[in-house]
Amino acid sequence: MSPAKIGLFVLIAALGAMFFAQWLALARRRELRERPSWSDLGIGFLTNFGDALGIGSYATTTALYKFRGRPDDELIPGTLTVGSVSVGMAETVIFVTLITVDPKLLLTMVASATAGAWLGAGIVSRMPRRSIQLFMGAALLIAAVSFVMGNLGAFPVGGAALSLSGWRFLAAVVTNFILGALSTVGIGWYAPTMVVLALLGFNLRAAFPIMMGSGGVMLPVAGVRFLRSHRFAWGPALGFATAGVAGVLIAAFIVKRLPLHTLRWLVAAVVLYASVAMLRSARRERVAAGDRASGHIKSDGVL
Repeated sequence: MSPAKIGLFVLIAALGAMFFAQWLALARRRELRERPSWSDLGIGFLTNFGDALGIGSYATTTALYKFRGRPDDELIPGTLTVGSVSVGMAETVIFVTLITVDPKLLLTMVASATAGAWLGAGIVSRMPRRSIQLFMGAALLIAAVSFVMGNLGAFPVGGAALSLSGWRFLAAVVTNFILGALSTVGIGWYAPTMVVLALLGFNLRAAFPIMMGSGGVMLPVAGVRFLRSHRFAWGPALGFATAGVAGVLIAAFIVKRLPLHTLRWLVAAVVLYASVAMLRSARRERVAAGDRASGHIKSDGVL
């Protein structure tokens, strides 16, 4: 194993230890804690099973949370980030070990995604409910379109390159910074990363260590900011974290491959419906805010 991969694993272990130590300390201090329900565990398992097979988990999990009506919309980004830490660590170890990739490109893109996630988590953890609903509604819409485009063969197929240089290297690194920031509001980075790397002529199989490695490092870094803000749901996050790892291991080592074409159409339809529901919730939030403001003005005797 290369020194770069060993260094990456050591970094992930250190960040993971820091994250879980803070989560445990928070659990000991807080009186109000929630155990994961069977539906929390089921969602964590199913969506991360699909995640390891290349479908992604953020859009599908957000859609299922929205249909179920729990957790509250403003808690979903933090719940996804906190719950994904253990899953991201497991996926990184699996895919970085199995697939060869240029260590310089891997480490630089992981670093840029982590910087973006740290910045994004700080913003999202203070963002008002309606803004989060709008961002997540847009994220779900983008995800639905990406599923459709993938099934129609509209995505680039990639090339044979296992490394990038010059402006291509810079474009990949800058893009990963942006995707890392957007991930904290519920926009999955798998499909956008693959599209960008494919357009740059990169081998798509070699993109998996980059995608998984980015998640393995940036998720605990961003997760700490959500822990500190307490803006996540305990039960769903625990269910996602525990059952999600089981889903990843079964998908990666037992199932390995499924005919995903039909499944992507179904996921696209579900995610599109959830996008509409999320945007409608944002609209209702705006109307309610207007009504509250109007009532406040009347109570002050202005009208």
